[in-house]
Amino acid sequence: MKNKILVTGGAGYIGSHTCIALHEAGYDIVVYDNLSNSSREAIERVSKLIDQPIDFVKGDIRDTDLLKQVFAEHQFFGVIHFAGLKAVGESVAKPLLYYNNNVSGTIALLEVMREADVKNLVFSSSATVYGDPESLPINEESKRSCTNPYGQSKLMVEHILEDLAATDDGWNLIPLRYFNPVGAHPSGQIGEDPNDIPNNLMPYISQVAVGKLEKLSIFGNDYSTVDGTGVRDFIHVTDLAQGHVAALNYLQKQVGRDKYSSIGFLPINLGTGKGTSVLELVTAFSEVSGQNIPYQFSARRAGDIASCYASADKAKDLLGWEATLSITEMCQDTWRWQSKNPNGYHSA
Repeated sequence: MKNKILVTGGAGYIGSHTCIALHEAGYDIVVYDNLSNSSREAIERVSKLIDQPIDFVKGDIRDTDLLKQVFAEHQFFGVIHFAGLKAVGESVAKPLLYYNNNVSGTIALLEVMREADVKNLVFSSSATVYGDPESLPINEESKRSCTNPYGQSKLMVEHILEDLAATDDGWNLIPLRYFNPVGAHPSGQIGEDPNDIPNNLMPYISQVAVGKLEKLSIFGNDYSTVDGTGVRDFIHVTDLAQGHVAALNYLQKQVGRDKYSSIGFLPINLGTGKGTSVLELVTAFSEVSGQNIPYQFSARRAGDIASCYASADKAKDLLGWEATLSITEMCQDTWRWQSKNPNGYHSA
């Protein structure tokens, strides 16, 4: 079995946790990351947690010469592609940056992969490709539409992968559509470390709890949900990491069975199948941490939706994967990370 994997964006939040899961599953990894929104410290800590050095290349996904060099030096089975910008608000302010990095960067990677005849890819997609869902839970056949350039960039890449699979039947392409990743490694050594003020709910809550931020703004308390606040499908990042291992294992089996057949384009949701409201998450985190979480209600944000949660049946049926960790465990692991590292990786 060829088991060497290139992990683009492997120093990031989801990438770093997936590197640990890949190592535990017996895969060799090479991490490729430009560190624009991540930290070298994350790689150092992953290295300590798995008790061996990480083969790390500092490089931009759009640098095709460097990518070609990396592919020439290694015999990869496939690629897990995390490298991308992910802040919705920033994407609205800087759409060209997002299309250049997320879309053009993926095209550059695919061209190098084709040249190297490495055609197995697990792509970090997002539930944002579903936009405002027409019905719940959301399955892989649900209509796709986006309300911001970040989501559009993910959807554009999915369309590129679909077109590629339709014109070249050698490709095996699995976009994993994540719902809302939260939590941290149970060691408290790696976790989510946003630049500046967090864009996502859980790190914002945890930074209020640790005293770094004054209070939480909850956008909208008049949705038709259990308590008026938005409902999302929160998934523990270590469960998410195991989903990537399950996708790779599936590719290994399919490719190993018949080298002349391919799976083409195969989108799969990764979520818990359950919705949790913003207020429910705040309450759970307060109980776990023992900290008061001051909050205020603000007006709804443009583009926000009332409820979003997954049907994860396809992941269970095809990959044998399902999320196992609870909201309480997500809060416990986040609090352990945040309290040990009040300033993220800069705490070191």
